[in-house]
Amino acid sequence: MAEVLRAAVIGVGYLGRFHARKYAALENVNLVAVADRNRERAESVAAECGCAAFSDYHELAEKVDLVSVAVNTVSHRDVAGFFLDQGIDVLLEKPITVSLAEADELLAKAKKKKCILQTGHLERFNPAVRAMRARLHSPALIEATRVATFKNRGVDVSVVLDLMIHDIDLILSMIDAPLKSIAAAGAATVTPNTDTASAWFEFTSGAVATLTASRVSPINERRMQVLQPGGRLDVNFAERSLSWVKSNGMKEGQPLLSTEEERFDSADALFDEICAFVGHVRERSRPEVSGEEGRAALAVALEVMEKIKAGAVSTAFNTFSLAVP
Repeated sequence: MAEVLRAAVIGVGYLGRFHARKYAALENVNLVAVADRNRERAESVAAECGCAAFSDYHELAEKVDLVSVAVNTVSHRDVAGFFLDQGIDVLLEKPITVSLAEADELLAKAKKKKCILQTGHLERFNPAVRAMRARLHSPALIEATRVATFKNRGVDVSVVLDLMIHDIDLILSMIDAPLKSIAAAGAATVTPNTDTASAWFEFTSGAVATLTASRVSPINERRMQVLQPGGRLDVNFAERSLSWVKSNGMKEGQPLLSTEEERFDSADALFDEICAFVGHVRERSRPEVSGEEGRAALAVALEVMEKIKAGAVSTAFNTFSLAVP
């Protein structure tokens, strides 16, 4: 029988509450505690999950083997850094930190203490994304749209770090070539930080990606289209579905197209992400979305933010409509 691991969740707001529920449902994992500076909230989640509640995460130093950290982004370095210093493995919600210096600090701590540091880029575990990867080859054009109605969370950072970074991480993992150039534009309309942003990436391979993110949209939509030789892949993240349009040549001047669709209604990406983290803790293996991958996504996100701040929008910047080939 596998050793029972002691787990805790630090920060049990909207997302942290779900982390706690997943740990509570795992075999051979004991959710020891949740911690939140809002004591009432911590007690509420603890009652749901059958564990202890703390308002000071420092008290958990010798009580746990691993933690999920789901506090505000600006607190990631301090909270995750504390646990890494204690030799405790960390699943850290995205973005990894707010600066590369802070990310490097966490990476150094994890290396020194030989800790697992996994970045919580949840879309990597979306089953529709995994199905897309099995059909992915030489992507030429990628269009990512991630827009949502306003919710008063995640607003301590730009929408680039709040939402767009999901697609930045995916695109970096999909295109096996260095970034050649970035152009971006954005605006702060409701909060002091950028609420809507668009970006254009060009890679040395010739691949191009366009990204749009907004947290003040009238609709909720999370999609990605990929054009590649022979067809188009269309992922709907929210519905966990994949559409694969294949080109089968021409007949009488018209393309012969076939479409396959897959849905993954029963999938639970967060549960899969946490199971993967626990597995890496047991095996002492490098996570698929390690701290290094988190840093790479952050580096590009920060460059997008700098372009927005500088108003450096390329004259070539435009929005692609990815038509069926």
